[in-house]
Parts: sequence; structure tokens; C-alpha cells
Amino acid sequence: MIYTPFPMRVVSKRVEAPGVNTLKLEFVNQEDHEFFKANYHTGMFGLYGIYGEGESTFCVASPETRKDYIECTFRQSGRVTTTLANTDEGDIVTFRGPYGNRFPIEQFEGKNLLFIAGGIALPPTRSVIWSCLDQREKYKDVTIVYGARTVADLVYKHELEEWKQRDDVNLVLTVDPGGETPDWHDHVGFVPTVLEQAAPSPENTIAVLCGPPIMIKFTLAALEKLGFTAENVYTTLENRMKCGVGKCGRCNVGSVYICKEGPVFTAAEVQAMPQADL
Repeated sequence: MIYTPFPMRVVSKRVEAPGVNTLKLEFVNQEDHEFFKANYHTGMFGLYGIYGEGESTFCVASPETRKDYIECTFRQSGRVTTTLANTDEGDIVTFRGPYGNRFPIEQFEGKNLLFIAGGIALPPTRSVIWSCLDQREKYKDVTIVYGARTVADLVYKHELEEWKQRDDVNLVLTVDPGGETPDWHDHVGFVPTVLEQAAPSPENTIAVLCGPPIMIKFTLAALEKLGFTAENVYTTLENRMKCGVGKCGRCNVGSVYICKEGPVFTAAEVQAMPQADL
């Protein structure tokens, strides 16, 4: 079934930021839904498409604790994503997957959690965040550090407000210098710098990091400076993927096929890749 696209019905569409949309999709066929429920775990990805237009690869943004639907968040950047962005409620799109490995959230139980994301990379982080918040009693302190270029570029603003209001979540927001607005009262600065000020102790803490390569590079350095071991830092390299099944060769880093062995890796695994470009 990994090569067969599932027909999906658009339930709703939400504009998150300029050029960024979230689609909520439901399964047309019960058999496809059962396959997804049996195989999806947080961190995995899929190929989303339109019949006659093609497919684009991005994560499943909804958590493994909510498998009645799929949510995907994407930036409008080409023919397929533009067509997806122009769909309406009730339209049929396609989904192939789920592919890839997962975040081992059962190994996070009993630990403090530090989530770090930048810009459009919040969707894969959001999947892990909600998977853990939906089972909040299993985890200790939760800190979320999220930044974007400007206030307008922050995605999931309704959920950011919800997390900010929770007593059991420490949310730290930041925008790049020059990206603030007159009514912005949170941090101004790049994520690695703000992280050094706001991060919890590395003791008994797991860090989950998602962002553009340049952000990952400097944030990994900041985490190392703070005392986090590479084995306790998880990240995703999903920006390299295309076919999803290890056939096109676009995502390989040395001998590692990101779409098959990833996209989730520890920082130690990333650092062992000689061509990781981080």
C-alpha cells in the first residue's frame, strides 16, 4: 500500500501565515483509515497531492494521539502546493504514507521536554508537542521555544495562545530583530540566543529541534554549550526528501537515506553524517 495514494476529503482549511496553510483531511475509505491508524506515529511524513498535478512531501502535523484525521501545514511554493492551497471544503486530495521513522516518545516519559522550532518547522514539532500534552501526566516540565522572522510568520497562533495560557507549559516566543510589531511583548532575537537565556537544565531533559539547516546548526551548538548531550537531542531532516521510499536518491546524506532511516535522528547520528551540512 505504500505506493497507492489514499483519497482524502478536505474538512477545513486555515491560513496560518502569509503563504502558509493548514488542511484538515479525513479518509474517504475506512480501509485506508485503518491502515493509517495502525502505522502512523509522530514524526512520520507523507506525500500529499492532487490528481493530475503531482505530489509534495511534508510531515503529518497532527499527533499520534488523534488519528481520526490528518492535518498538514505547508508553504505555498510551487504548482502542487498552490493547488492544495486553493482547495475548498469537500474537495478530494491524495495522501501516500505514512513513511519514515518516529520520535520515540515512550522514551521521553518521566523526563523534562524542551521543544525548539523555527518558522514553518513548527508543524513536525507540533505533532510531538500534542502527542505529549495529550498524555501530560507522563512527562515532567515542558518548555517550548519558537521563533520566526516576523510576528506575521508565526504559525498556529491560536495554539500558541492556548499554550501560553496553560500552567503546565512554559512558552518562549521570539522574532528576528526588525520583525517585531508595536504590540509585541515577547522576545526579539534569534532562536539560539534566546534559547541560551530560556532553556531548562539539561539534567533529565530531552530536546526536540526542528528548523531550517542554518538554525539547526547554531541551535545544536547552543544546546551543546548548555550541557545537552547529543544523544538527548532529536531533530528531523525532512527538508531533503522527495519520493519517500528511497528510490530517487535526492535525500541521501552519504550512505544514509533520510526518507527510510529518518527523518528523525539524534544529534549524535546527524554529527556522524559526513555530508550533513549542518
